[in-house]
Amino acid sequence: MGYVFNFNEARAYHQWVSRTRNRMTVELEYGLMLDMLKPIKGESLLDIGCGTGASAQPFIEMGLQVTGIDPSPYMLDIAFQDFGNKIELYRGFAEDLPFGDNSFNHASIVTTLEFVEDPRKAIEEACRVAKDRIFIGVLNRYAIKCIELRLKGIFSRTIYNRARFYSVWELKHIMRSLLGPHNPVSWRTVSQFPETTGKMMVGLENSKIVQRFPFGAFAGIVATLVPRFRARPMTLRYTPKRTTEVVAG
Repeated sequence: MGYVFNFNEARAYHQWVSRTRNRMTVELEYGLMLDMLKPIKGESLLDIGCGTGASAQPFIEMGLQVTGIDPSPYMLDIAFQDFGNKIELYRGFAEDLPFGDNSFNHASIVTTLEFVEDPRKAIEEACRVAKDRIFIGVLNRYAIKCIELRLKGIFSRTIYNRARFYSVWELKHIMRSLLGPHNPVSWRTVSQFPETTGKMMVGLENSKIVQRFPFGAFAGIVATLVPRFRARPMTLRYTPKRTTEVVAG
């Protein structure tokens, strides 16, 4: 049911997120998640494929009740070391979530869809357990940085050899087919430029106009879940009252 990160891969990912030179990229992704999902302090969120807890961190800091699930015990060990009881952790797969319908206000799937076996089922499960909104963050297949990762995988063995990259249009198609036309779906991207340093570049990256360009390395898509009701036809039983008397002639 998808690829499970081993010990070395989990440690390498944790080191990458922790490096100072990568903080701007991480902060841009955090900002996009919060701005698009718009959670409120005290609400609940399920982070599907939580990994080391990096994608859950902004929600924890905001005061949400965060639950994380991941198939890798090594990822979960790091998440517990970093966050302890601030997050409730489960081991499991995105396609088979051990939670009831509408268990959380929100659900997030961040750089996880690339490694699941059945992306459609994973999104369907996220929609099932959430009742307000879901956020999906992926490595954009049309970004220059992601094209470089894919080319690098041709000549050397990397984790990205096992990844499947998506575009915002592919994700929109999957979500529309699952949710129908009445659920609002929107998307934006960040990390448009190779280097993001200086106030001007940061300002450009945070511009809502620039984020509408479909070539940023990290693409986010959010869906507002509209409740759907199924009507069951019922037989109406009605016995008319007699309103007039029969007059005998």
